[in-house]
Parts: sequence; structure tokens; C-alpha cells
Amino acid sequence: MVEAYYHDNDDSVDFREPHNSGEALSLEQLANIGVIYKHCPTEAEMDKVALERGYKNRDTVRMSSETLGDQLLPKLRTFYTEHLHEDEEIRYIIDGEGYFDVRNEPDDRWVRCKLVPGDLLILPAGIYHRFTLTTDNYVAAVRLFQDEPKWIAHSRPDADGFPIRREYLSSVQASK
Repeated sequence: MVEAYYHDNDDSVDFREPHNSGEALSLEQLANIGVIYKHCPTEAEMDKVALERGYKNRDTVRMSSETLGDQLLPKLRTFYTEHLHEDEEIRYIIDGEGYFDVRNEPDDRWVRCKLVPGDLLILPAGIYHRFTLTTDNYVAAVRLFQDEPKWIAHSRPDADGFPIRREYLSSVQASK
């Protein structure tokens, strides 16, 4: 079961630390902002979700000091920059752990989701988010793609006027 809570926003502490404010969120609260969590203890169950959602392609990424060497921290800083994508994003954790932070609407607070093996997180297109590892500095994850793999990040505030951002905000308002 994913651990989801409001981020404490203490920038004086390493971003790989838990940053747990003590304010937990439920799966229903995540769903209210379009974030879907599923526990998939096997890759076969992940495959079922991929099929249901029309995902045809995938890759596996391993992030650690061993795989990235001196580039680990710069890569994490890139992923930790607030951004959105024009496509839904699905990540499935095989090994290790990491944090996805998503912006809560309408209060704009960060929600931190800690993912461990068997966790699958679906982020809707247009939601601002960021990613980092935990202090263990290791994750192996499957990235799912509906078509050819692409990873185009659009930073805030540049993406505020994008149609996909407006669609996302409208969908969140409609679900309330």
C-alpha cells in the first residue's frame, strides 16, 4: 500500500529524505486529483493494467550510484524539477524505492507518494509532479508508454497555459 502524505516543504533537508508532514492522504484523496494507485505484486498484474489502458511499449530503468556514477545527483535534480507531461505517466517499481511528488489541487500543496516494489502509480497528463529516490539511492522501475517512448517535460510556470494543463484542471474540478 502506497504511503501518501503532504510534503513538509523543508528545503533545508535533502530532497531524498521522507519530508513527512504527518498529514496522510487516502487513495480516495489521490484519486480526487487524478492519481491512481494499484498494488501489483507480479509483473503479470502490471501487464494487465498496461493492456487495460492501451500501453504497448515499455522500458526498465535502474537508477543508482552504480548505474549512473557521478551523474546520479545531477539526474535526480533534473527529475526533481517541477514539470508536467502531455501524456499519462505510469511507473511500476520492481526493486528499490522512490518518491513521486504531485501537486494537490486546488491548494497547490505537494503530496509525496513513497513507492516500493509492487507499487504502480498512474499520473494523469497535465499534473505537475517531480521524482526522486529515497536516501537508499536505488530504484528499478518499468516505464510504460502507449506509443513510442517519449519523455518530454514541460516546466512550471511555462506549461501553465498548455491545453493539457487546462484539461487536467477541468477534470479535477469536475470530479469534485
